[in-house]
Amino acid sequence: MLFFELFSNAPEIVDIPADEALFCEGDHGSTMYVLIRGKAEVSVGGRLMEVLQPGNIVGEMSIVSPGPRSATVTASEDSEFVIIDEHRFNELVRHAPDFALKVMRTLTDRLRRTDAILSA
Repeated sequence: MLFFELFSNAPEIVDIPADEALFCEGDHGSTMYVLIRGKAEVSVGGRLMEVLQPGNIVGEMSIVSPGPRSATVTASEDSEFVIIDEHRFNELVRHAPDFALKVMRTLTDRLRRTDAILSA
């Protein structure tokens, strides 16, 4: 269901070549992304926090509360991301309520992992 919802109604897809940033820490953000092809790395303050695989979401904080990005996401190989703006996010939540839970779990997991890494 989620896959269908992501690709219904002509989604916007962005191609990011290897070693290029999808977005950088401090950039203003109001969208989130789903990695559909390739791999990418999430870093905070230059420290690697996570390696993204297809199906992972990123930028979830900015869809909930637009503002400065808290991390940098860089493609580690040629990658494609589906752009999720506020309208598409609301559609996904309405049609696939489990998507909202996935976003909340991702957000809390990342916050816990970041706290643990930066506190060590």
